[in-house]
Amino acid sequence: MTRQSTELDEDIEAFRPHFRRFLKNEFTPHAHEWRRRKSVDPEVWPKLGRFGVLLPSIPEKYGGLGKSFAFDAAIIEDVEKIVPELTAGIVAQNTIVPHYLLRYASEAQKQRWLPRLAAGELISAIAMTEPAAGSDLRAIGMRAERHGDRFVLNGQKTFITNGNIANLVLVAAKTNPSESSGDISMFVVETDNCAGFRRGRNLDKMGLHASGVSELFFADAAVDAECLLGGVAGQGLRQMMEQLPRERLVIAVVAVAAMEQAIDITVRYAKDRIVFGRPVLDFQANGFSLAEAKTQAVIARVFVDWCVARLVAGEFDAVTASMAKLWTTETQMSVIDTCLQLHGGNGYMDEYDISRMYTAARAQKIFGGTNEIMKHVIARSL
Repeated sequence: MTRQSTELDEDIEAFRPHFRRFLKNEFTPHAHEWRRRKSVDPEVWPKLGRFGVLLPSIPEKYGGLGKSFAFDAAIIEDVEKIVPELTAGIVAQNTIVPHYLLRYASEAQKQRWLPRLAAGELISAIAMTEPAAGSDLRAIGMRAERHGDRFVLNGQKTFITNGNIANLVLVAAKTNPSESSGDISMFVVETDNCAGFRRGRNLDKMGLHASGVSELFFADAAVDAECLLGGVAGQGLRQMMEQLPRERLVIAVVAVAAMEQAIDITVRYAKDRIVFGRPVLDFQANGFSLAEAKTQAVIARVFVDWCVARLVAGEFDAVTASMAKLWTTETQMSVIDTCLQLHGGNGYMDEYDISRMYTAARAQKIFGGTNEIMKHVIARSL
């Protein structure tokens, strides 16, 4: 099912067939190797930059395409359906880090970092999570102390997407630990020449094996004071709260694309697979299961398209974002579980797409704040 949002103009629809061919030709042949190595090739990012799909909703004067979030959503959907090994990385590169910079960075900072992100010269990551701090951002232990015209960072981050290759990392740290909120600030760290920064191991995961997720360590890592995002300490928690609705909608976009893809591949499989002399899909119970799954996917599509239109119009709020993230990721897990079951024993084999989609779906309920946190946000609004 194609996106029906009115925000998708003719330019986007004309672009998508070319982009899909590009993904299939350039990247799908390498997907298995990326999964084996637990990382995509860094060369992917300049290729994406040259094709013009990095930072689509960032203004052209900063190297982007000047499009709306609907263009972001279309790119994410196509990546998720064709080469999902790239999804997590491109989400960080396109829809998270650059929008922090666009919203809070100075003009000089925007000119310094955004064009290089758009070209794929810089690969981005956002470092919030720590071993003892996940959804509870106030619990982070990373410290940033002011020393003249520099801040010195000390602490550890974990579960950082793109962490194994990123050279521009947005880091959350406490600049005044005595405050109840920790006086959290965000720092933009260029890691290539940052003494005191090092990468930890590339973490083993249940799924999303091509997505490099790493530990990051900062030991007296000094950055210029101008790398403080927004120029004033203590603004980080507000900045994160303002940006999280976009991130949560992106997770919902991925969920819908994954559902649609799972149903498509399962329908094909169920038509071809013969059991007791009949295609699997010919059994009424199986047809009914897919009918329910298809209905859920269409409902999710309509809801997420509506959310995309609200975000583009500047009318999207944190509670609706939490609803979108909660419902679509729970539904994604349920739909893909149904699809895996209809594959029988083959569905449990890693060589089948549906197996990898199942383990990837489980992370969706954790990304961007756990679904339990989403329920808490929604409940507080009642």
